[in-house]
Amino acid sequence: MELAINSLLELKYIKRTKVVAFADDLIITTRGESLRAVENYVNVELSKINVWAKNNKTRFNDKKSKVMIVSRRKRKENKNITVYLNNKPLDQVTKMKYLGIILDHKFRFNERIKYTAERCGKLIHSLSRAAKITWGIKHAAMYIIYKGAILPLLTYGAPVWIEAMNHEYNRRKYI
Repeated sequence: MELAINSLLELKYIKRTKVVAFADDLIITTRGESLRAVENYVNVELSKINVWAKNNKTRFNDKKSKVMIVSRRKRKENKNITVYLNNKPLDQVTKMKYLGIILDHKFRFNERIKYTAERCGKLIHSLSRAAKITWGIKHAAMYIIYKGAILPLLTYGAPVWIEAMNHEYNRRKYI
């Protein structure tokens, strides 16, 4: 499948479009002057991808595929677009999980923070029940668990979300 996906990535897309694949996950980003322009660009690109899929005897799952408008603008306009895959309209969402990272429509990563905090909280709670002062897991073992389970959870995908966190921190510092 890897060689086949390479030919998909090498299709002639408009310069506003970027297509990225990792394993069996594919993400398509397109920029436009307006939502209608983006809607048109994405539908044109997806029709190319549909043709590619037919030629390569594969099919993309329209039930798992989603559309998300990413914008930090505060316009009050209707932000709904209709994008088709396999001649079916895709669901439009305000957040989605891609490669284990929860992306939101403003790239603020608040959902990722909540998810990570819940998961780490559960792990820490479990550790605290297993580790007591006079009995239970020793500090060295807890440190190994921290390094192997909690720290990777906290830092997963950091190159993607760290700039948003720095931006949010600096924004809140002056409020």
